[in-house]
Amino acid sequence: MYTVSKVQRVGDAKIFEKDTFGSLNLAVELQKLAPEEIVLIGICTDICVVTNALLLRTHLPNTKITVLPQACAATTIEKQKEALDVMSSCQIEIEK
Repeated sequence: MYTVSKVQRVGDAKIFEKDTFGSLNLAVELQKLAPEEIVLIGICTDICVVTNALLLRTHLPNTKITVLPQACAATTIEKQKEALDVMSSCQIEIEK
């Protein structure tokens, strides 16, 4: 069962609390805002980052989405590479 994430405001920023790997609320909110570009960083590249990147790609198919691997960490080096490969294959840019 998916529990809806809480959304909080801190200044002009929104914080999306989540209790699972991805945040559907984040994807829906960004879909409403229709940004030209989204840049993702985070911890657990092979779990949370990849899940949110794919949710965002699904909700924003024409938006440029970039992941900064130097600002991410995975459970292993191999899983980092695999997660980045999956995202790249789904038209998510991986900054070199």
